[in-house]
Amino acid sequence: MIEFTLRGAVAGTYDLGHWAAILDPEKERAYRVLFQGLRNSLVLAAATVVIVLVFLVPAMVIVAVGAPRLRRALEFVCIIPITVPAIVLVVGLAPVYSVVVRVFGSAPWTLAFAYGITVLPYAYRAIQSNLAGVDVVTLSEAARSLGASWGSVFFRVIVPNIRRGILVASIITVAVVLGEYTIASLLNRNTLQTALVQVSKSDPYVAVIFALLALALVFVLLLVIGRVSTAGRRGRRARGGRARRPARVVGAAVAAPAPVSEPARAPAAAPAAGPAPTPGLGPASSAAPTAAGPSGSAASSSPVRPSEGSAP
Repeated sequence: MIEFTLRGAVAGTYDLGHWAAILDPEKERAYRVLFQGLRNSLVLAAATVVIVLVFLVPAMVIVAVGAPRLRRALEFVCIIPITVPAIVLVVGLAPVYSVVVRVFGSAPWTLAFAYGITVLPYAYRAIQSNLAGVDVVTLSEAARSLGASWGSVFFRVIVPNIRRGILVASIITVAVVLGEYTIASLLNRNTLQTALVQVSKSDPYVAVIFALLALALVFVLLLVIGRVSTAGRRGRRARGGRARRPARVVGAAVAAPAPVSEPARAPAAAPAAGPAPTPGLGPASSAAPTAAGPSGSAASSSPVRPSEGSAP
């Protein structure tokens, strides 16, 4: 595609003439429809993202928290539009848009209702894959037990945990809206795709150039969203690491066993000296042990009396 836009007027030559023609004031009127279609597509993409997220995310959270039995029914309603062709969808929405035009006019953003139905299956799958990995019931019950309102539970507890799924759903919505042609053409709206078809009939080079610019815009958008998501995760990890480091130190200090000091040993007491042998007593009486009384003084043993019947 890039090589096609660089072809010169002479065969085999290349120049930037077709790219410079976009900025030529003399041809501004011819390419004005392209700039208008690009602006309408960007506004339409933003409106579609808002409508899809405002209606889909609360419904999925309410079903997950309060009515899990309705999850199959909600999934069926969200997935069924992928089976309906765009032409059939336009035929069914034609009477609805006749009323929408009378109420809101023929502004480009009114296509957001039809595009919201088209992207509903992709957005549902992106959010559901993230929501299934979060225990929203436990989180909501814990937040409510701490006194949080349902609004705080939704915006400050549940939405931050499914932010990645919401981000992916938004990216898919923008990509689908920028590439949708059938609905805008049949409902007679000027978007980027219809403008490219209109301009390609007179200048195919410019149509290819704007298609490349649209691809570059989507690529830059993906890079920006990816960098923002990565920076947010790194910031949360850094804050969590700084917050947990003192707790770990304190926990280690509390959990570490205190050093056990060996008790000092008391000096061994000197053995008590036995009583001196009394003159006139035999060896048996002198060898009798002494007993320490309660006050710690030694008491001499009484002499052994001869048993009755023994010789005097």
